[in-house]
Amino acid sequence: MRLPRSAAGWTIAVFGVLALLMGVVGLLWPETLLRLLGFEVPATRAAGDHAGTFLLASSMASFNMGVYYLLATATEWRPFYRFTVVFRLVTFTVFAIAVLTDIAPGRFFGVAAWEGLGAVATAAGLWWDARRAGPVAGGGGSRLSAGAAPAPDAVH
Repeated sequence: MRLPRSAAGWTIAVFGVLALLMGVVGLLWPETLLRLLGFEVPATRAAGDHAGTFLLASSMASFNMGVYYLLATATEWRPFYRFTVVFRLVTFTVFAIAVLTDIAPGRFFGVAAWEGLGAVATAAGLWWDARRAGPVAGGGGSRLSAGAAPAPDAVH
């Protein structure tokens, strides 16, 4: 695995590693993950309580998402970076509303904040990377003026 080649890439890599790790925690130690998120862990579950099943699915999704983010980092897939900014802001909004309407416990706002701050950090990284870029001869794009240039906006 290559290290990120841009500021935005670093923000995506950090989120990817943490999403992957939280997925592993949820898969191996679901009660620990619930406590970290501020949810109560009952001694027993009532019949028909499928919270464990939902946690398993969410943890697997988090693990997979971490892998996707790390793959995007390895390929410097910048359209993905931009896409995540928008949808992490949507996630922030949904999670914050869940806390404000008492659907989720107050500590769950930390998850919302993580999403919002992550979106802002990636947007700032994209801005910083674009600012460091100089115009390409003939116009129509940019490249980093110092160091290794990120791959173009395409999947290889």
